[in-house]
Amino acid sequence: MRGFATAEGTAGYRKRLGARAGRGHFKTWRGLQLSPVGIGTYLGEADEETDRAYEAAVRRALELGLNVVDSAVNYRHQRSERCIAAALRGLVSEGALAREEVLLTTKGGFIPFDGAVPASPSAYFTETYLRTGVLTPADVVGGSHCMTPRYLADQLDRSRANLGVDTVDVYYVHNPETQLGVVDRSAFMARLRAAFEFLEGAVGDGKIRWYGTATWDGYRRPVTARDYLSLPDVVGLAREVAGERHHFGVIQLPYSLAMTEALTLTNQQVGKASLSVLQAAEHLGVYVMTSASILQGKLARDLPPALGQMLEGLSTDAQRALQFVRSTPGVGTALCGMRRVAHVEENALLVSVPPAPSDKLFTRG
Repeated sequence: MRGFATAEGTAGYRKRLGARAGRGHFKTWRGLQLSPVGIGTYLGEADEETDRAYEAAVRRALELGLNVVDSAVNYRHQRSERCIAAALRGLVSEGALAREEVLLTTKGGFIPFDGAVPASPSAYFTETYLRTGVLTPADVVGGSHCMTPRYLADQLDRSRANLGVDTVDVYYVHNPETQLGVVDRSAFMARLRAAFEFLEGAVGDGKIRWYGTATWDGYRRPVTARDYLSLPDVVGLAREVAGERHHFGVIQLPYSLAMTEALTLTNQQVGKASLSVLQAAEHLGVYVMTSASILQGKLARDLPPALGQMLEGLSTDAQRALQFVRSTPGVGTALCGMRRVAHVEENALLVSVPPAPSDKLFTRG
């Protein structure tokens, strides 16, 4: 499929939802109209039954008003990207959706298998990556992570083929802080610079529109931690590579009722101010997508009754947990893994519910 998410396309998607979309349902970023809840595709077995479930779930999410779809080349050994392709291709072929209406995001960094764990993982790695010259043993950290330009080029092309698209809207370097467990910060920044140089080139080639970093620990760690990431430094690196018109535009990190560091930890230095990463991202013009918004289902039950009183108009704890995340100032899109249509339909009820006022969520006492 040719094309990519556009202002016109996403505006058309919003208009088609009409009155089903409540006040504040869509967020505007770079002219795009994006749903504040998106579907993730991380968990699940690498089997045909889960493939069918994900295809149906992604399709239903797009029908109900969630136009942000997230994946990674290593999710379920590349199968999750292929499920997204099947769902998107079906809707587009039926005339029910246009490619330009959907923001597709994926990631590269962790070395994936292809469809299933091979009988000999070492032989697969040698044949697929070493003998082809995609990478060298020295490029790999922790036996599973690489972010060299040659490797990212290979992974991006795999993702484009898996997703069935010419252009990926947002491409993340996946958990780059993994590298800091092995290399020092100077070497790490040099490696990240090389990755950004490649990604700017990929924008020029029409293979991606924007890029960013999808992290787990990096932006949530204290400044003194070895794997800490400074968002101002990362954005500054993109500026050094491509000037003020660089295409580093999005970060992804965990944030939920149980993982609040993105909001509460002031570990980002912007000028003389110590800010949270959500505040720093807003200051730097970076869109934030949150992962683990309901903590892989752990926040979908047994939440405190007081939370239900603060978050009105909702009937399940999963909805309340998502409402908390998407209503937090600075959060753009709250990603939630959904591999069942019933979960999509439950969470998509938020489409018609306005975000909760901040003064209801963040009160003292």
